[in-house]
Parts: sequence; structure tokens; C-alpha cells
Amino acid sequence: MRIGVLTGGGDCPGLNAVIRAIVRKGVQDHGHDFIGFKDGWRGPLHGSAVPLGIPAVRGILPRGGTILGSSRTNPFKEPDGVRRITENLAEHGVDALIAIGGEDTLGVAARLSTEYGVRCVGVPKTIDNDLSATDYTFGFDTAVNIATEAIDRLHTTAESHMRVLVVEVMGRHAGWIALHSGLAGGANVILVPEVRFDVDEVCGWVTSRFRASYAPIVVVAEGAMPQDGDLVLKNAATPLDSFGHVRLSGVGEWLAKEIESRTGKEARTTVLGHVQRGGTPSAFDRWLATRFGLHAISAVHEGAFGAMVALRGTDIVRVPLAEATARLKTVPVGVYEEAKTFFG
Repeated sequence: MRIGVLTGGGDCPGLNAVIRAIVRKGVQDHGHDFIGFKDGWRGPLHGSAVPLGIPAVRGILPRGGTILGSSRTNPFKEPDGVRRITENLAEHGVDALIAIGGEDTLGVAARLSTEYGVRCVGVPKTIDNDLSATDYTFGFDTAVNIATEAIDRLHTTAESHMRVLVVEVMGRHAGWIALHSGLAGGANVILVPEVRFDVDEVCGWVTSRFRASYAPIVVVAEGAMPQDGDLVLKNAATPLDSFGHVRLSGVGEWLAKEIESRTGKEARTTVLGHVQRGGTPSAFDRWLATRFGLHAISAVHEGAFGAMVALRGTDIVRVPLAEATARLKTVPVGVYEEAKTFFG
């Protein structure tokens, strides 16, 4: 078989590990041929592809990013997008396609599979860990480790100057990064998109921390919202991407100003942004991404199209792509309540 591979959405530590595993097992065990489509769904949309053999994937296991490039292209928003994709797949002699991505990338794969008969297998990737069909997605562990290290470092500056430090981390709809890194880093307040926050209550926790002669660290996910408002954006005029998402960031700076004006304590903001996506993947993410890649090529070889590989416990299983993208996995309120033990 000739198999196409693409990586879509935001870049993520571990993408190259998946590509490596797919190609190594596919060539060595099954004799398949591979091509890589460039820049997510833009590749099959425009017919932009490169050959993928074992020499091309040597040495990429510890590299961040993706050797294939990525984008947030939505072919369903492009003129004749589906027709162009199916024609380009046929022109390149592609028998099956492995799509590596998050809810948007895999949502496209699910529609192409169920509505247009494109033979797709999905691999879950997102630092947000918000795909409901899998216990973990690769990239999440690395992002949490990066955020935790940043929080650890910020504690010393906060205490040296006795000021509030607000740390904004990624998390559009799900607060997993904020929750995990905040708990691991000893944050005094953690704010997530799943639970609207009361600014006065946040200021109460901050004041309580100062009374104990410690400087507070506030971790806030970029999608967190105050009780009496909507998403806080740095630039509300930013256009939506092709999947209808607005570019987030701004709640950290807004919250720092609110805290400073209401408590009289100096507050500063650190926005980690794309730092969380970059660099070498953690050992866990390399392990998980490699296993996902091995099981993805097995699914293709066995004709299990329309499926996504997923982690359940320590096992890799297959789930329908439509099920995998039907809803997001968000932080349960009960789990968030556990973290509140350490607020203030």
C-alpha cells in the first residue's frame, strides 16, 4: 500500500516520534510505501507531498515540531476542497491516510471517512489533553513539565519582590494544563475554563497568601472567564481561523490589573504561550507517540479505517473517529474542587 501521513493543527512535542514509528514499522514489517503531505490538510488540498522513507525519519525521535509542517487549514471551507483532496490522493496513488492531530484535524478526517469514503486512521495529538476518547494525548506531558518548571522559577521572583505573579497557560476549552502544572508547581490559585471565577474571591485568596508572608502565584488558562464577563482577548479584532476559533491570550494581563487595583499589591504577568509547544518531547510523550504510531500503521494494514488509536489505561485501543471527536474532555468539577484545598 501507499500511505499518506499528515500532521495538522498546532505543533506539538512527539509528532516526529509518531511519524518515525509509522514509517519504521510500515516499511520493515509490511513493505508499505509512504509519502508525507506538507502543512496539515493544506498538503492534500494542494497536492504538496514529499517521500517518506526510513532515511527521512532517522534521528527525529527527540525533535520537537514536525518535519512535515502543520497548519490549521480546513478543507471544508475551501472551494471544492473535498474534490481537490480526493483527486490529489488518487494522483499520488494514496491508498490510505494517517491524520495526526487534535479535534479539528481529526474532525476533518472523520467527515472525509464517513461522508466521502476516504480511508483514514487518526492519531490523537494535542497539548490540551481534551480528546474524550483517550486517557492522554501526547504533547500534554511535555507542556505540563514546561509550565511547571516556569512556575517553579517564578516562585523565587515572587517571593523576592513580594508581588503577585500571574501565569497564563494554554487551554481554550479545557484546563488540564493549568490544573496539572498549577498543582505540581504549588500555585496558590488555579483558574480553568470549566469554572467561571469570581475576581473578588481570587483577590481574597491573594490577600490571604500575603498575610501568611508568602507571595502568591496565580495560574490561569487562556480560556478561563470571569463570572460577570466573557472571554478576555488581547485583540478582539483578531479574525477567526478556518475552524472558527479566535486567537486567545489576554486574560492573564487583565486579571493582573484587576488584582493590583483591588488589593493594592503589585502584580505582573507571564504568558507562556508557544513555549509550551516547543522543544524536545518528554520521555512519556516519546513513549506514547511511538506506541500510537505503531498501532496506527497496524490499523491501516488490517483495514480498520475510520478509527483512531487511543490510550486506555496502559493499552492502545481503536475507537471510531466520529466518537473520538464528538465531544471534548474537560476538567470535572470534582477534580477541580480537589485543587482548591491549596488556594489562598
